[in-house]
Amino acid sequence: MQILIAPDSFKESLSALQVAQAIAAGFREVFPEARYRLLPMADGGEGTVQALVDATGGRLRERMVTGATGRPIPAGYGLAADNSLAFIEMAAASGLEAVPPAERDPRSATSHGTGELIADALDAGARRFVIGLGGSATNDGGAGMLQALGVRLLDADGLDLPRGGAALARLQRIDASGLDPRIAQCRIDVACDVSNPLLGPRGASAVFGPQKGATPAMVAELDACLQRLAERLRDDLGQDVAEVPGTGAAGGMGAALLAVLGAQLRPGSEVVADALGLDAAVREADLVITGEGRTDGQTLHGKAPIGVARVAARHGVPVVGLSGALTPDSSAVHAHGIAAVFSAVRSVCTVEEALRDAAANVRATARNIAMALQLGQRLARPAPPTARR
Repeated sequence: MQILIAPDSFKESLSALQVAQAIAAGFREVFPEARYRLLPMADGGEGTVQALVDATGGRLRERMVTGATGRPIPAGYGLAADNSLAFIEMAAASGLEAVPPAERDPRSATSHGTGELIADALDAGARRFVIGLGGSATNDGGAGMLQALGVRLLDADGLDLPRGGAALARLQRIDASGLDPRIAQCRIDVACDVSNPLLGPRGASAVFGPQKGATPAMVAELDACLQRLAERLRDDLGQDVAEVPGTGAAGGMGAALLAVLGAQLRPGSEVVADALGLDAAVREADLVITGEGRTDGQTLHGKAPIGVARVAARHGVPVVGLSGALTPDSSAVHAHGIAAVFSAVRSVCTVEEALRDAAANVRATARNIAMALQLGQRLARPAPPTARR
């Protein structure tokens, strides 16, 4: 029996690889002769870089880059073992969590550091990129990222704009002639799980600006600035992307990646699945086990377990879920390819205890799942003639 173990991480307790290892340990107690393949998963959010590094035998690489406030900060990204594939989370260099609440100002925050990570990965030899959007402190439409890669954003006097979203109000021309030529050799997949356009009431500024410190007046100002950027992308580069779903992600970073770098905006779980070769792994499996920290109604909206289940459904491979916790609406996953889902928490406990004992709980629950499957195998066998008398 070939068993594919492809879980997401359990937030604040176990990485996706650690979850997979604990599940495998529990199953081996019951099915020691089975063949196991561990494929840590992610959905493009927190933990994506670590999952991709673990699954590809790669490594983490840390550099000093320009943080969202303009000050140097350390930021890491992942490289596959052969350096050809880079995994970058925008939040590493341009994230909101790294900015103290008193300093959060989306008018001045810059995505320059994310561009610096891309440039460093190019220097290392990467020509394929998986970039996770989310958790950004910025609302600059990816302007800082573009400037770090050689694009010039010019005012009426032909001078380069300073960093930050508010500066886009003075944008008169985009000169992309200096864009790093290696970008043309790259495939860039963007893990983007929001469908917001760049502008308007569902756009980057209105929806995401307030959580980054924007007042209503700032939201109006920043939306007008992104409108200016959209006009220049259209008129100077021939890229009319303002209404494309996902271009409002990460303060408009989706728009810059799509219009200037030629990236593809796709659901995060699909991007990760393709990068890891999930389809081929599922084809070889008799059983797939997936999971996440908590299975609930949000699991259906692009989370890793549902992505795994959709791939498995194409090949007729059964899927079992094992998660840290289940909510009352978690049964919705049954209609989407997960035949059964189990909670790793084995007794009434505090959150702190659940996090502390996560590995042991996952292993024990996996063992119980395996024992139930073993019982099912026995029940499925025809009873001997003497037993039926």
